[in-house]
Parts: sequence; structure tokens; C-alpha cells
Amino acid sequence: MNNGKLNGKVALVTGGTSGIGKATAIAFARAGAKVVLTGRREKEGAQVVAEIKKLGGDAAFVRGDIAKDADVKAMIDFTVEKFGRLDIAFNNAGVEWKGPLDQATEAEYRRIFDINVWGVLNSMRHEIPVMLKNGGGAIVNTSSVAGHVGLPQVSIYISSKHAVEGLTKSVALEFAKQNIRINAIAPGVIATEMFDRFAGDELRDQITAITPVGRIGVSEEIAAAVLYLASDDAKFTTGASLVVDGGYVAT
Repeated sequence: MNNGKLNGKVALVTGGTSGIGKATAIAFARAGAKVVLTGRREKEGAQVVAEIKKLGGDAAFVRGDIAKDADVKAMIDFTVEKFGRLDIAFNNAGVEWKGPLDQATEAEYRRIFDINVWGVLNSMRHEIPVMLKNGGGAIVNTSSVAGHVGLPQVSIYISSKHAVEGLTKSVALEFAKQNIRINAIAPGVIATEMFDRFAGDELRDQITAITPVGRIGVSEEIAAAVLYLASDDAKFTTGASLVVDGGYVAT
């Protein structure tokens, strides 16, 4: 179960009930961390906690919506009350959007930015002071290849992920000398519930065909990259965006 990379650490994972968040919560636990995962689906959250405990790890779930300041503060407070500290945060919760520009509504824009951008910014705003009390920490924000390129029909989502890239770089510089490392993970197309909602079978085949390695990724491949960024293996890495996309951005 325990490979020791995160022994003695406490990690928080937002959007931890499925997909990349779930895989990363399990990876953190396998590395020796105590894990708090958050999300809006209590049943799924309890299932992830049970899976981690079955593997011999220690985890807890707290329900929360990262678009709401009170929920973000509550999840940080819960983590400290439960495990005594916070060393690692994976700000992963996010939502997708697609459609022509002339069909984009203000309500859709605000929903995407409230979750994908404000949720990340506000999470860091509450996480960093707690980490500083322990002498530092590591934060990984979920961006996307959408934060590195432009794509048609997904303008709101694309702009939100470019914002995550900018936040990551700027806040990383702000706290670099205080032993807070902040990086982004930029997944390509990954087999998750979000991708299934976004794509469907036809688009899945098209994307697979244009991915240089010839397949889409799986959540565990992203989790492995997040684990690297969160661990001391990456102790000289901050303000970076690690693209894990099967070669798509290189084309």
C-alpha cells in the first residue's frame, strides 16, 4: 500500500469523488498521505473513502461546493480538525462547457468561472495560510491542454483554463520564498465522466485519431503526474504546467 513518498503528509483533493480526483486521492493514500476529499456527491465520496481504507489508508470525505466561500473555508477547517494540518492540496474540481460563441450566456460564463477559476483562486486563498503554519506545502491546480491552446466551440472553458494557468504562475511567484510550491497539471483527453458528457462516441473516435500516441489517457496516468508535483521529487519545481496529453500539444 505505502510507497512512502508522502508519509506524514495530509492532502486535500477537491472534486475527489470520481475520475482524476478519485485516482489521485487513492494515489496520495498509497504514498502514505492522509487524505480529505471533497465534492457534492456524498455517496460517491463515501465509496472512495471506503476504497482507500480497504487498501490500508486513512481518508475522510466532506461535502462542499468550491464556488462557495463558506464551503471552501469549511473543507479546510475540517481537514485541520480531522488530521491536524494541511501539506498538499490538489485543486481539481471543475466543469465543462461547449457551444457556439453566440449561444454563450452570462449564466453559463459565471458558472464556469465561479467553479473553474474562482474555485481555484479561493481554495488557494484558504489553503496557503494553513500551509504556512507548517512551514510550507505543495499545491497542484487542474488546468488542461485547453489552457495551452485555442479550440472552437469551447470558448468559455478554454478561457477559464487559461486563467488557471495565469493564477498558478502568479501565485507561485508570490509564495516561492515561503516554501509554497504551486504548479498546474494540464491533462489531455482522459477517459472520465466529464469527457463522456462532453464528447460521445463520434467525437471520442475523432480525438483518439488525432492523439499522437493513438489513444486517450486514463485517470491513473494523471494521478501519477500529480503525485510527482506534490512530492519532494519536484521540490525545485514551481510555477510550472505539466502537460500530460499523449503528445497533442506538440502537434
